[in-house]
Formats: sequence, C-alpha cells, structure tokens
Amino acid sequence: MNIKITDDFDLQKITHSGQCFRVKAFPDGMYRFITGSNVLYIKRLERSFYQISCTEARWKDFWHSYFHLDRSYRRIRRQIPDTDSYMKQAAASGLGLRILRQEPWEMLITFIISQQRTIPSIKKAVEGIAQVYGDAVKTDYETIYLFPSPAQMCRVTLEDLNQFRLGYRSSYILNAIHKVYGGELDLDGIGDYDDTALFHALKSVRGVGDKVANCIALFSYGRTSLAPVDTWIKKVIDKEYQGQAPFSGYGDTAGIMQQYMFYYAQQNKGRYQ
Repeated sequence: MNIKITDDFDLQKITHSGQCFRVKAFPDGMYRFITGSNVLYIKRLERSFYQISCTEARWKDFWHSYFHLDRSYRRIRRQIPDTDSYMKQAAASGLGLRILRQEPWEMLITFIISQQRTIPSIKKAVEGIAQVYGDAVKTDYETIYLFPSPAQMCRVTLEDLNQFRLGYRSSYILNAIHKVYGGELDLDGIGDYDDTALFHALKSVRGVGDKVANCIALFSYGRTSLAPVDTWIKKVIDKEYQGQAPFSGYGDTAGIMQQYMFYYAQQNKGRYQ
C-alpha cells in the first residue's frame, strides 16, 4: 500500500546515520528495515508518497512510532538559533534524518560491538550473529535472519563468540546475555525509568560506558534529551565549539542535534582529520 509522509524523511540518510546497522538498500530504491521480529520494505514513489509492505493499521500501530513521526523535525530544525551557525549547517545537511525506535536487546548488543569498530565491521558482526543464532524469515524479496533473543543466546560461550572476531567485547556480550536472560536487567521495565535511572541501569552491563548507554537510550528508548559523544562528535565539539558541547541548550532535542552533527561530520571527514 502507499502512504504519505509530509515531514523530513530521507531513507538514504537514515540508513547512513550510524544508528542502524541492518538496513538494506536495493537497486530499485527499496529499503528494508528490521527491528525485533518486525520487517518493513519501504520505497519512495514521488514527492511525499511511499510504498510500504505492511498494512495501514500496522504502519500506524508500529512503524509510525519507529520512525519517530509523531514529532515534526521540520519544526525542530527551524528552532535552531541563528547564533549556532554550525548546527544550522549540519541540520540542513542532515535534513531527512530521524531517530529510530529500535529493539533494546539488539541495540544493547550492537552498541557493545560498536566500541572502537568501523561501521562495516559492526554490520558484519551483527549480521553474523543473526545468521548463526536467529530465526530465518522468508519474505517476497529475500531470506533474512532476525536478531536472536537472549533465550536463543543463553548457552553461547566465549569460544562461540570468537568466531565473530569481537575481541574483548565477547566477555561484555556474555555478561549482557546473562544479566538479561537471568532477569537481573529487565530491558522492558527500565523503559519506565527517567533518563538518569535508565542511563545507570544500562551501565550495569559490563563494558557499557557513557557513550554506549546514551546510544541505547536514544536509539531504543527515544530519549532525545541524551546526546552520545563519540570520537567524531568530540572532534566537532573541539573544532566548532571550542571544546564546549552545545547540547545542553537544546533540551529534549539534543539527541536529534547530535544526529545532525554526526551525519555532517561523516559527510565531511576531511574537515575533522
């Protein structure tokens, strides 16, 4: 069926935003998104119209929220003050980005893997884990593998994880599996926590530091007041803001500003090397 999206929405920019690692782009302009057991194929047709593979009811019930379409990013961009010329430039470059509401367990493991790794190597490891431990699902386009649940990974050993070349991250993933599968960390329950409590709950997993906890909080729980600071964001802050992060001035849109900043830095790497 076809739907209309009138707010900022760019599938290619979302795909390359550094928050999702299993999106697939097809030569005909179709994009595939996976989160949990949910799979969507979506393609831009013309202007603001898109072809989607789900029903209208499912789009409204699930995917609308997944793409954070209950907030106007156009309005958010227009609220950037003229005094922050860099952020205005970054937002213009990143026009169409959205903060995705992804499955917390997958994001926990994914962002543990992401530490000191390139995006291609993160994608390879996440896809490998899905293919070995996840359920196969055949669609009209392909056979895909869902990301495995904690129960599906509960018997995984360090030796098993070594096949994915995760190095020191393997022990962190094992700790995450044990905490979540054993009930010590309730990923659904902590969704009711405030930002600070959520942040500290996520950090109870070995290897989850400030940056990873903020990424999970932002990209799984929709905590847009939190802005992860990785190597690229730190470079931007040092070069463009004299070492003083601007995010505190953006309140509950700080995480969205961080995405604009990250995307712009990725598109202009020479400026920060």
